[in-house]
Amino acid sequence: MQFKDQIDFVRQHIKKNKMRVFMTVLAATMGTAFLIVLASVGFGLHETIRDSILSNRKVTELEVYSSEMNQEKVDELKKRDHVKAVVYRQFVSAEQQVKLDDLTSYSRMTVTDFVEEGKANFALAEGRLPKTAEEVVVGSHFGQYLMSEEEMEGGAEVKGYEGDLIGKHISYQLLDIEGNSIGKELQLTIVGVGKKPAKDWDQDQNIYGDALIIPALEEIYFAEAEQDKDEQPLFYGNVSVHADQLENVKALSKGLKEDGYSVYSIADELEQLDVFFLALKAGLVFVGTIAILIASIGIFNTMTMAVTERTREIGVMKAIGADPKLIQRLFLMESAWIGVIGTVLAIVISYGVSVVSNSILPIIVSAALGEEDLGGMDVTFSIIPWQLVLIASTISIGVAMISGWRPARKATKIDVIQALRQEL
Repeated sequence: MQFKDQIDFVRQHIKKNKMRVFMTVLAATMGTAFLIVLASVGFGLHETIRDSILSNRKVTELEVYSSEMNQEKVDELKKRDHVKAVVYRQFVSAEQQVKLDDLTSYSRMTVTDFVEEGKANFALAEGRLPKTAEEVVVGSHFGQYLMSEEEMEGGAEVKGYEGDLIGKHISYQLLDIEGNSIGKELQLTIVGVGKKPAKDWDQDQNIYGDALIIPALEEIYFAEAEQDKDEQPLFYGNVSVHADQLENVKALSKGLKEDGYSVYSIADELEQLDVFFLALKAGLVFVGTIAILIASIGIFNTMTMAVTERTREIGVMKAIGADPKLIQRLFLMESAWIGVIGTVLAIVISYGVSVVSNSILPIIVSAALGEEDLGGMDVTFSIIPWQLVLIASTISIGVAMISGWRPARKATKIDVIQALRQEL
């Protein structure tokens, strides 16, 4: 029997039992769709949390801590293999005041090496990075925190500075703990504005100056504040090391830890997160598989009935010399057909449910929580990657084939004489 004839044989039987086959396909479809939709929730939440973690962080960045961090150690870090940049940001510990025209704010100064910042892709909304000690970059919210005297006293609504900041000159002043000025004012020029942070609640009103300004600040502070430079340093800082490639982050982190540094990497956090969600997704696939196994009972019953109803037909085929393997293949093809059709329909339905869920569920959850936008978080409730489709299809079609295997084997063992005696 040619393959075309085998397909016609299977199709004719399906036409004779449309309702029974339809209900069996429906059960297989529901089971497979349940598996895909359930597991897609795990993929959706995984992607949402990963995006949230990475939204304002660099995956190749390592935060390095040491109780005695200094420029010498920073220079040593730059010489390590697979290091793209070492950013040593130092923060002014004293109180500070900034003036622009008749507006004032208490924005804080961060000094850094902008050559290294450039290598690490310091994000600017406009302008450029500083090149001299008198040039600075301001945070994206710097202008909003500039206030007049009346606004600072609470007598008027804070409007901030709404004009273009690039090229503006600001006066920078150190203050003592009582709010009095220390030494002379420094005249600085704004040459760049930082990019707005990804998170809406993250406010950046800082001033970023080049490390070249450190001697001038220390001279002012320690000459006027009567502080000992070693006992009460003006700066405290942190170091972030940027690997050249993601593949080298783990090895670089391991080497730093072996040398006594405390290291935190977003890659380590993502690795732990991936392990957790891998277990979660495996569990959801397992639960979904149970639904397919329940549907397989219907396939088994359908194929058993098919063998029983076609006993005489099988007897005739065996009497004319049909190979038992051919008979077995015909019934396996029928069960596989049920599995394939059920899987295709389930995939289409699952994608539809996924789209609807991602459109409606955020609205429902927002209403339940009393928030308009889930606190600014972009939540994806369902994602169906091709890997999930492949896993679900393999399980669904595999279970369908296994369910039809036993009835197919039974068909090959039918006695020819008894089958021919059976009435149609």
